[in-house]
Amino acid sequence: MTSPTRKLAEALIARHSVTPADGGCQELLAERLRPLGFACEFIEAGPDEFRVRNLWALRPGQGGADAPVLAFAGHTDVVPTGPLEQWHSDPFIPTERDGKLYGRGAADMKTSLAAMVVAVEGLLAAQPQPQGSIAFLLTSDEEGPARDGTVRVCEALQQRGQRLDWCIVGEPTSVSTLGDTIKNGRRGSLSGHLSVHGVQGHIAYPHLAQNPIHLAAPALAELAAMQWDAGNAHFPPTSWQMSNIRAGTGATNVIPGGLTLDFNFRFSTEATPQSLKDRVHAVLDRHGLNYTLDWTLGGEPFLTRPGSLSAALQAAIAAETGQHAELSTTGGTSDARFIAKICPQVVEFGPPNASIHQIDEHVELRFLDPLAAIYRRTLEALVA
Repeated sequence: MTSPTRKLAEALIARHSVTPADGGCQELLAERLRPLGFACEFIEAGPDEFRVRNLWALRPGQGGADAPVLAFAGHTDVVPTGPLEQWHSDPFIPTERDGKLYGRGAADMKTSLAAMVVAVEGLLAAQPQPQGSIAFLLTSDEEGPARDGTVRVCEALQQRGQRLDWCIVGEPTSVSTLGDTIKNGRRGSLSGHLSVHGVQGHIAYPHLAQNPIHLAAPALAELAAMQWDAGNAHFPPTSWQMSNIRAGTGATNVIPGGLTLDFNFRFSTEATPQSLKDRVHAVLDRHGLNYTLDWTLGGEPFLTRPGSLSAALQAAIAAETGQHAELSTTGGTSDARFIAKICPQVVEFGPPNASIHQIDEHVELRFLDPLAAIYRRTLEALVA
C-alpha cells in the first residue's frame, strides 16, 4: 500500500506551483489540518499580478495561551522546471523510477510538508490532547523575492503577540543520506550593484577618454583579495564574490563609458551589513573611482545554538536512521532568517538536497516514512 507520506507528497507535486503560485497546495494541506483541530488562516500579500498566499494554522495545546508552540514551516512554491524536453517525465506528474520519486518540488520541499502533516496526524491519533501547541507557517514566496511570504506572516504574528518556542523548517538539508545534517543557522546575504563611470572615446585616443575597466580593475582586485573576517566556531569566513560584469559597446575600437558589476557577500555573525558596506566604499573611494553603488540586503545571519530543539531532533534522527546529525550553517539563505526574529530556536531539516532545482529533481522513496517518523518523534519529545 502507498504510504500516507508518499500519497500526500505526490498530490502536492502534481499541483503547478511555480513561484509565486501556490497551485492549491495550501488549501490541500488546510483540508488535512482542519479536522485535526487547526484554525487555518490564509494571509495574502503583494501586488495582484504577483499575489502571494500564506497559511498560518494553529492547534492550541492543553496549556492554552501558555502552552509551548512547535511550528512547522516551509514553502509550497517551486522553482521553474527548465527545459521540459530534458526531463525524463513530466515534472508535475509524480513518477517512480528506480526507487526514487521524481517531480518538481519532490526534494524542495513538498515531501517535507507531506511528512510534517502525516507526523502530526500520527501524533494526534495516538494522543488527541497534547500539552503543547502545534502550528504550520507556509508560504508561496520562498523561491522568489521573499518579500510577501514568511516575513509578512512573522510580522503579523509579532503584532499579535503570538509566541513560537521552536520551529522546524523543512528545507532539504541532508547531504549524503537522510539525517546526516541539520541546519542550525545560515549566513547573511548582502548584494551590491556597482556602476563605475568613465568617458567613452575612440580607442586610438585614450587620452581623450577615461576607461572604467582600467580604473576599476585595481579596486576589484583588492576587494577580491581581502579577508573580511576569520569566521567563528559556527560560521566559515565571510566571502565576497563577483557574479556579473558588463562593459563595452560591442565594438573593438570604442572605450566604454561605463562598467557595471554585481557582487554578493555571504557573511558570518562576525560582520554586519554596515561594516561590509563601509569597507567596500573605503576601497572604491581610495582608488578615486566615480561610481554609484546600490545595496540589497537579502538577509542577516542567524544562529540557533544547541538546545532542546536540536537535541530532540538529533535524538529522533538517531532513533530512526542511526545517523548522528551534524549541526551546520553552510549553504544559502532560507526563510528561517525571518522566523528567527520571533522564535528563539529555529532549525532546518529535510531530505537530501543533491537534486534540488535540477532537471529530474527527486527524492528516494525509502526516506519518506522515516522523515515523517523523525518529525513525529520530535513532536512527542517537545509538545506531547
